[in-house]
Amino acid sequence: MNRSGFDGYILCGTPRSGSTLLCGLLSDTGVAGRPDSFYHLPSLPEWAADWGIPDDGSLTATEFNRLYLAGAIGAGRGDTGLFGMRLMGHSLRDFSDRLNMVYPGLPDDAARFERAFGRVLFIHLTRADTVAQAVSWIKAEQTGLWHVAPDGTEVERTAPHRQPVYDAGRIGQRVAALKDEQTLWTAWFKRNRIDPLPISYEALSRDPLDVLRRLLDALGLDRRAAAGIKPGVARLTDATSLDWIARYRAERPEPAQG
Repeated sequence: MNRSGFDGYILCGTPRSGSTLLCGLLSDTGVAGRPDSFYHLPSLPEWAADWGIPDDGSLTATEFNRLYLAGAIGAGRGDTGLFGMRLMGHSLRDFSDRLNMVYPGLPDDAARFERAFGRVLFIHLTRADTVAQAVSWIKAEQTGLWHVAPDGTEVERTAPHRQPVYDAGRIGQRVAALKDEQTLWTAWFKRNRIDPLPISYEALSRDPLDVLRRLLDALGLDRRAAAGIKPGVARLTDATSLDWIARYRAERPEPAQG
């Protein structure tokens, strides 16, 4: 039973901030929706096909987005009464534009989200160490391995294995991009008068079930739904990751604060 009055939640994050782990934990409770990246632009055709929505030009953009939103809401709820979705900062503008097609004339994104999903809890995922975050992102791209299970079994691989190669310039670009995306979220929350629930990558990595129980509390759900749940993915940090992080920091030290 949902005692909070929330109809759904949005996990607002950046790449490699722990969102895959958190989505899996929430889904596994059986009471907190089935959150996923329904509005990750490269994945839209695949989701549309899954939901039987034609993507062949036979629909207007408005018709497509109306049907797509309905499909996303159904998938994000699963067989529970609560909608869940993961949204990265770089997908926010496109998502807002699509909602505006379906619900034109509303004053801001907060109103559009409420019209589409009802009362929503915004959960803000952050990672303090953007260098480690950038290294994780680049290494996953280079090796093709994005997620492993706690026993080391591959969970998500997008390409055959390649040996990762250190690239300070690329790491610096990703650090800047991650900071920009974080700034985007902070500004968006302020502009839309949203006070999100903060969740740090560090807390999630340290004690994922404690974070899950806190989220269930915030959503008005029984925290006992977390009992017996095991994390589906493990950290990919290894000796190579640590070497890259240390090397980058030695080459490009952060300016002193003060």
